[in-house]
Amino acid sequence: MSLKFINRVEELSFLEKRYQKKGFEFFVIYGRRRVGKTELIKQFITDKPYIYLLCDKSGTERNIYRFKKKISEYLNEPIIETNDLEEIFTYLVKKIKSNNLVIAFDEFSYLVEKDDSIPSQFQVVVDNILKQTNIFFILCGSSISMMEKGVLSYKSALYGRKTGHIQLKEIPFYSFSDFFPLNSFEKNIEFYAVLGGVPFYLEKFSDKKTTFNNIKEQIFDKTGHLYEEIDFLLKEELREPDVYKNIISAIASGKTKVVEIANAAKIKTHDIDKYLKVLIRLGIAKRETPITTIKSKKTIYSIDDNFFSFSFVFSEPFISDLEIRDTKAAEEKLKKDFNAYIGKKFEKLILEEALQKINFVQLQKIGKWWGYYRESTTNKRIELEIDIIGFNENTKEIVFAECKWSENVNAIDLLQKLKEKAKYVEWPNIKKKRREYYILFAKSFKKKSMHEDVHYFELKDIAKLLKQ
Repeated sequence: MSLKFINRVEELSFLEKRYQKKGFEFFVIYGRRRVGKTELIKQFITDKPYIYLLCDKSGTERNIYRFKKKISEYLNEPIIETNDLEEIFTYLVKKIKSNNLVIAFDEFSYLVEKDDSIPSQFQVVVDNILKQTNIFFILCGSSISMMEKGVLSYKSALYGRKTGHIQLKEIPFYSFSDFFPLNSFEKNIEFYAVLGGVPFYLEKFSDKKTTFNNIKEQIFDKTGHLYEEIDFLLKEELREPDVYKNIISAIASGKTKVVEIANAAKIKTHDIDKYLKVLIRLGIAKRETPITTIKSKKTIYSIDDNFFSFSFVFSEPFISDLEIRDTKAAEEKLKKDFNAYIGKKFEKLILEEALQKINFVQLQKIGKWWGYYRESTTNKRIELEIDIIGFNENTKEIVFAECKWSENVNAIDLLQKLKEKAKYVEWPNIKKKRREYYILFAKSFKKKSMHEDVHYFELKDIAKLLKQ
């Protein structure tokens, strides 16, 4: 397990370049909890003059006092008496000797949550005081809903004031080798399937232990660092955590359509849409349609966050047992279905990070596809699904890909089935003959078919593709 700061080179470089410019900068940094926003700020300010405040939920008055105390420590002067933010910042600007001071309010969303007037107060500070300085001003928050309400939305008093923003995402898979130098490429895929790319989660797993042991110690055990993580995240972000938990559970159990999800979660169909939109905005769920169509009737929903996905399959259904330290049922489920679960996340990894790096065709759009055809004799509806399709409408090229988390896959058989399904894929906006490519991904293959339009990627090839 590595605790060093990893893979924020692009974000740090962006901040550094803007810091070197003269003039006022107002940056908004936001993203889901645990993704590393605080560490990014700390890395950025480490060699600079700064005043950093980690806000809490104690309310405006208490946080303003804490901010004044930080100012006092920075200036080595007594704490200013006033609690008026405009007066406090006016005092600070007059006193500072550095022209490139960084002022960072971390977890700014806590202030907005407790006091609706905060955005307006900071708007006055920005417009009347800070704009004329060389101060680098940062507002950072984890609650996406609060950050949008307090800073980013059109209705916010601070709207239009920021000079830059960073929505911090999960770290890409290719950085896993830096976190876990002892892991094999295959084991890192297992870690990815469970944790996604959230640094806080990655730090809790050890490359000196098996994936199963990490799961049992950190997720299944009541003393584990990730045991209560789902409840913590939902309660911190949402007003109705139990309702959302029922919806996530329904989707994780295989309910993918709106009516199915509503029925399973015991929510009226006309009410479910607002909840799904929130889960999508938070990055927990996603809405999908076949890549070749935009018809809403084909829309399905799935869990997009790997940790949520894993938890609602392997730990949340057994939470009553886990509460009394009975892990037997959860462990049996893990042994039985973990390989199939990884297969789905392997497909996600290929879709999101690997396929875009192939160099024999440039793809404009990449996604999943599903559809059906009817048998000519029985008129029976036959459902079809292709793991990944990518296409380029300008060059009239299309890629069909299948992903198998298995050893010694019969490539000839898999290719034949893929080509048969590809016949039923209608390509909108293009009437002329298309150039088709086929890509097969697996742990390893046997019986390969050697044609120029077919490409094979085993784990060692995928590792090179992802530069690991």
